[in-house]
Amino acid sequence: MGNMEEYEKKEAIADVINDLVKINNDRIEGYEKAVTEINDADGEDLKPLFAGMIAESKQFKTELEAIVLINDGEIAKGALVTGKLYRAWMGVKSILTSGGRRTILSSCDTGEDAVKKVYEQALDSKELPEGVRLLIEEQKSILQESHDTIRALRDKAEAEQKS
Repeated sequence: MGNMEEYEKKEAIADVINDLVKINNDRIEGYEKAVTEINDADGEDLKPLFAGMIAESKQFKTELEAIVLINDGEIAKGALVTGKLYRAWMGVKSILTSGGRRTILSSCDTGEDAVKKVYEQALDSKELPEGVRLLIEEQKSILQESHDTIRALRDKAEAEQKS
């Protein structure tokens, strides 16, 4: 492989991985806002859950940033400002102060849907080496478990609100 082809392949890998870094930045920011804004009654079980999701995304970011560096890329700063997750997180403060538990969890579910979509897009990339693909699949699986937890809590809150 020529130097230019190798450079372009590394750049493509770094670009895909940086999208994952940014979506994890979004996720961290969103759950950090949620932890600070949630009321005490709803926060008793949700704050530790959200703190765990923050830690999860920080760990994922560390793993992903290492891949970017190995591929001679620059680590992305900031968030993935396109898509639903950013808008969902930006509206978290008003939702948390007025919407109650079901609304909080619904907002988080929307955010988790956006995270899942970015991970699926990354896995669609033909540029990823097998080891990187396996890491992304593993992270996506863990994220799916978190998403399932959020969705189950949201569904329970909706059922309780109806009764």
